[in-house]
Amino acid sequence: MTSYILLFMVSASVLAQRPVFKLVLKNHLFYPAEMIIPANKKIKLIIDNQDDSVEEFDSFSLNREKVLFPQQQAIIYIGPLPPGHYTFFGEYHPNSARGVITVSDAVLTKSTKKANNVN
Repeated sequence: MTSYILLFMVSASVLAQRPVFKLVLKNHLFYPAEMIIPANKKIKLIIDNQDDSVEEFDSFSLNREKVLFPQQQAIIYIGPLPPGHYTFFGEYHPNSARGVITVSDAVLTKSTKKANNVN
């Protein structure tokens, strides 16, 4: 029993340290369209679909897809990834709902964190 409690406490501690990034889908556009995340770290990406229609977050380079229901939030875990550029798009509006995640070794500054909607 004690080992289960310890495992839970360690798991909760690891989750609390994971960087959280936010992406908004509004008028079939992702905001921000460009996001920088740290290399070699697993991150939590919260996508807030503020549109009145369903969309699907799709990324071949990230190997992720997620249905985004109208007026709801979805969570995607990404990484750890090596430095590089990873594109994503909305499957139902691929010409407008587009973006790129840049994975970088550089330390995120306050202004970069604000631009990336980082918590």
